[in-house]
Amino acid sequence: MKLHTFPTAPSPRRVHLFLAEKELEIEQVIVDMRKAEHMSDEFAAIHPDCTLPVLELDDGTCLSSCAAICRYLESVQPDPPLLGSSPEECARIDDRDRWIEMNGLLAVMEGFRNVAPRMKDHALPGRRPVAQIPELADRGRERFRWFLEDLDAMLAKTEYVAGEAFSVADITALVTVDFAQWGLKVPRPDELTHLARWYQAVSQRPAIKACD
Repeated sequence: MKLHTFPTAPSPRRVHLFLAEKELEIEQVIVDMRKAEHMSDEFAAIHPDCTLPVLELDDGTCLSSCAAICRYLESVQPDPPLLGSSPEECARIDDRDRWIEMNGLLAVMEGFRNVAPRMKDHALPGRRPVAQIPELADRGRERFRWFLEDLDAMLAKTEYVAGEAFSVADITALVTVDFAQWGLKVPRPDELTHLARWYQAVSQRPAIKACD
């Protein structure tokens, strides 16, 4: 298998951090998003939506969602478990990871795609032209601030995002918070102390530091 990726982009970074925590190395094919290589005919033949990352399996099957890629990698390398060890834990992690995507990551993406100059006419993924709507950038920032407040409240009750163990949900949350800081210029509010405690602990994990 091989991973088509651009490691510094938010979605690929989720998979790279997952791989780092697993201490799992796989072949990588770098697709330079700065040069719009993901929009090329060659890459579109692999993945018509022209998004990264894409995990290409040995039989030619391509997985393009981070959740599906991480689920497959977990089956290849079960330890350490990042998607849960019991039915309840697996469901809780999946549920929290999806909540982060819907309320945090997509909010930042909405804001970034509708304000970044290089995203002009690409406000949605894919090769079809979609004009930017500046008001959606404002809404994305507001949604992200709400997300941070809700995440801080969750972290007041548990050490990690989905419970007392580090999981893929923490990776998704970390990538989301970092993406907002450089993509939307929205910092973490100082008054969100539970979020600050969590962020310090997760960002200093050896695998994450080594990967970044």
